[in-house]
Amino acid sequence: MSALAQKLAAALASREDRNIRRQLPSPSLSLSPNIVTDDVDSNTTTASASASSASSTPAPPPTRAPVDFSSNDYLSLATSPLLRARVLAALHAAPAILGSGGSRLLVYNPAHAALEARLARTFRAPAALLFNSGFDANASLFACVPQPGDAVLYDEAIHASVHDGVRASRVAPALRRAFAHNDTRALRAALLSLRNESAALREGESSVIVAVESIYSMDGTVAPLREMLDAMNEVFPAGNAHIVVDEAHATGIYGPGGHGMVALLGLEDRVLARLHTFGKALAASGAVVLTNTLIRDTLLNYARPFIYTTSLSNAAIIAASCSFDLLDDGTAEKLALRVFEHSTYFQNHLRASLAASTIPPHILSLPANLRQQSLMRQPPTPIIPLLTPYARALSAHLLTHGLNARPITWPTVPKGMDRVRVCLHAGNTREELDALIGAAVAWAKGVSQDEGVYRTRERPGINENMRGMSPGGNELMQSKL
Repeated sequence: MSALAQKLAAALASREDRNIRRQLPSPSLSLSPNIVTDDVDSNTTTASASASSASSTPAPPPTRAPVDFSSNDYLSLATSPLLRARVLAALHAAPAILGSGGSRLLVYNPAHAALEARLARTFRAPAALLFNSGFDANASLFACVPQPGDAVLYDEAIHASVHDGVRASRVAPALRRAFAHNDTRALRAALLSLRNESAALREGESSVIVAVESIYSMDGTVAPLREMLDAMNEVFPAGNAHIVVDEAHATGIYGPGGHGMVALLGLEDRVLARLHTFGKALAASGAVVLTNTLIRDTLLNYARPFIYTTSLSNAAIIAASCSFDLLDDGTAEKLALRVFEHSTYFQNHLRASLAASTIPPHILSLPANLRQQSLMRQPPTPIIPLLTPYARALSAHLLTHGLNARPITWPTVPKGMDRVRVCLHAGNTREELDALIGAAVAWAKGVSQDEGVYRTRERPGINENMRGMSPGGNELMQSKL
C-alpha cells in the first residue's frame, strides 16, 4: 500500500472507530415514494418513501416500504402524476433536451435564458443567474462578492457552502465572524463591534455582508429577517450592510406562490441576493441567484463553479420550468397548506403524547422553539427535530415500524444536539403521522425504563451528511474560517 493509500485508509478507519464514517444509502432504503393524487384537496395518498441518507449499521429491510419522513420532497412533487405528465409532454415538445453543450459562457441556450428571465420577473428581482446546485451558487456568491476590507457575518448554523465560499474569498480571517443562531441581538452586537473596529466600515467605504437562511434545514427555524435588516440599517445607516438569504428550504412552500420568506415579508428590495434551489420541494435540480445586474455580471466573470463547468442540461431546465408552472397555477400553494396542516397536527399531538406519558425531556423532546404552542412565533415548518441523545436507536426503532426518519448527530449538528430529523410531506397521511408519534413515544417510554442499556450502545456519530458543517465540534471548525 502506498503512503497516500495508508494515510487515506487511516483517516477512514479513524472515522469508523468514532462511528462517523459516511456511506451511501443502503439498498434496503431504496423505496417507493409517497404519491399525491391530482386532487390536491384530497387526503388520500399512497404511502411509501424515498430515503436520502444512510446508516453505518442499517436495520434489516422491513417487510413493506417504509413511509418517507426523511427526504426534502416536501410537496411530494417528485411523485406527482401531474408534474410527471407535464414534464414528459414538455420534453416531447422541446426542440432540444439532451445535454447543454458546455459552459454558459461558450454556448447560448435559449431555455436557460428564458428561465432566468422568467424567474427574475416572478420573484421581482432585477436579474437572475442559474447554477448547477445551491452549493455552487452559495460558494460562488461568498467567494466573489465580498471585497478586500469587507466583513462577513454568518449565522452559526449556516450551510457548509457558505463556509467554503468565505474561505475562498478575499475577506480577512479576522473579519469573518459567526453570530448566535437567529439572534438579532447577537447580530447587532457583532455589527457594532465591526463598526467600532473599522473606520472603513464605519465611514461606508467597505461593506458588511450577512449570511442567513430563511428556513434552517436541521432545526426548521425561521430567520427574523425584518428584525435583522432593521438592526443592520440602524448600525450602518450609510447602507453598506447587506444581507444574502438562502431560501433553499422555503422555496415552493412559503410566501405568495411559494416564492419564499423574503417575498412573504415584502423584503425583495432590501435584500442583496436570494438563493432558491430546485431540488427540494420543486423535485427538480439546479438553483438560481436573484440579485442586481452588477452582482450577476460579477458572478459571470469571477464565479469559478459557474465559469468552468457544463451548465444544466436542457432536460433539467425543462423539468424545473414545469415545477415553476405548478407554483404559478396555485397547485404548490395548496400542497403547502397540506404540509402546514400536517406540521400543526404532528406537533400538537406529539406534545400532548409526551406530556401524558411523562417522558423525561432529555430522552425525547421537541426543540425549545416548538416545545410549547403558546411560545411558537413562527409559521408551521415541515422540518421537526426530535431531540434525543439516542438518535440512531430511535431511527432504527422507527424503521422496524415502517417509518423512515434519519438520525442526525455530530459533526452535522453540534455535540449534545443529536436528533431524528422528521420531514413532513404533502403526501403523508394522518394515519402515518399517528404511527410516527405512537412509535416514537413508545420507544421513549422503553428508554426511560432502561436508559443504561442505551447509554452503552450509543456513541457520538453521524449517519447522514446533510450539511457538512455545524456550529461547534466539527472537523471543519468555524474558527478556521
